[in-house]
Amino acid sequence: MKRQPEAPSPAVARLRRTRRLMTLLFASTTAACLVVLAVVAIRIDAASRRSGLDHEVGSRAAGLSRAVWFDAGVLHLEPLREDELAQGAQALAVLQAAPGKKPTLRNVVPGRSSLPDADQLDEVWHSVLDEQGTVQVSASAAKGGRLRWAAAPVWDGDRIGAAVLVGTELARSEHDHDLLVRWLALGCTALVCCAAAVGHLLSGRAMRPALRGLGQQEQFLAEAAHELRTPLATLRLTVERGGSSDEALRLVDRLSRLVTGLLARARLESGAQRVELVPLRLDQLVETTVEELPDHDSVTVTAEPVVVRGDPDLLAQAVRNLVENAQRHGGPAGSPVEVGVTPGLVTVRDHGDGVPLADRERVFARGVTGTGPGTGAGLAIVRWVAGLHHGTARLTDAPGGGLLAELRLPADPPPTSSSSSHEGPGTVGA
Repeated sequence: MKRQPEAPSPAVARLRRTRRLMTLLFASTTAACLVVLAVVAIRIDAASRRSGLDHEVGSRAAGLSRAVWFDAGVLHLEPLREDELAQGAQALAVLQAAPGKKPTLRNVVPGRSSLPDADQLDEVWHSVLDEQGTVQVSASAAKGGRLRWAAAPVWDGDRIGAAVLVGTELARSEHDHDLLVRWLALGCTALVCCAAAVGHLLSGRAMRPALRGLGQQEQFLAEAAHELRTPLATLRLTVERGGSSDEALRLVDRLSRLVTGLLARARLESGAQRVELVPLRLDQLVETTVEELPDHDSVTVTAEPVVVRGDPDLLAQAVRNLVENAQRHGGPAGSPVEVGVTPGLVTVRDHGDGVPLADRERVFARGVTGTGPGTGAGLAIVRWVAGLHHGTARLTDAPGGGLLAELRLPADPPPTSSSSSHEGPGTVGA
């Protein structure tokens, strides 16, 4: 049956929601900035194109208005047939009107249908009379389509007798403007998507220490429960059975050392404290640790004098975990367990079925809590302690059957006879 993935803890779920919110805020802020920039760019482009068209038609109309002239009230349009400005105009016409009369059309190119209707032409004529100069207007041609028009006056003495009307289509300019708008929309959408991806990545990196801290906290709580469960159960049985006060005190001392070791490990993992390695007698530490176990009668210790540099509380916890793991998973209750101490090496052998070769690395992983024979959260602590001491921890097949757990540590030079005779079961004296 396929194992269902575990649901994330509420704290992890909150962090993930915060990450999604940060991604959304990052993308929204980027989108708002891009929209503002796009609107500004669109308006600047529209104004620039309109200014360019006005300059083009205005210059053409003004130039052509200077090419024609009145002579005794007669308007001469002959230069329009040869002027390059006239030949390059998309729409061209001349409005001429006598005083108080409506304007009439002359020299219409390419045809009347390209010009605005009569009412719009009257408005253009009156605008030229009012402004006394060149005017620009947007008006639709009779055949359809919007054009930009410029009308420049032609003076007959001291009055305006005619106006040169030049037009250019807005379609091409509007098409280019619409193309710019579409490219800006597409580019802004792509940039917002990229911003969302980058924001998601950056928020994930920002959340990574918090997620790692939560994982370490949850793992610490699981390991603390694993470490304290056995001595608490033993203490309760001792009290319920009316055991001696010495035994109860011994268990309380063991609990105190366990709590001290757990707090030290928590500080080390969080970076609040650095591990301090001091010279100590490894053989005496192992013997003392085994004697404090509630079921130490089935455990035999063979030790040589060995000095290593290490943390006594952490090493005692690692040795205790190895022995308890062998007692718990190394066969029926009361099965013999052999502990050996040689220079730089602590071995713990049981007589159980062992651990499959494929699982011997997995059992040292954090979070493995007894999913198979010879496994438990304590082995993860053993490897962690070994790593802090620049050592290794592994499982191998014991000669003759069973499982052999090895905790290998760099050894210091052996203690002198004078110094070892004055030392207790722990740190080597200076």
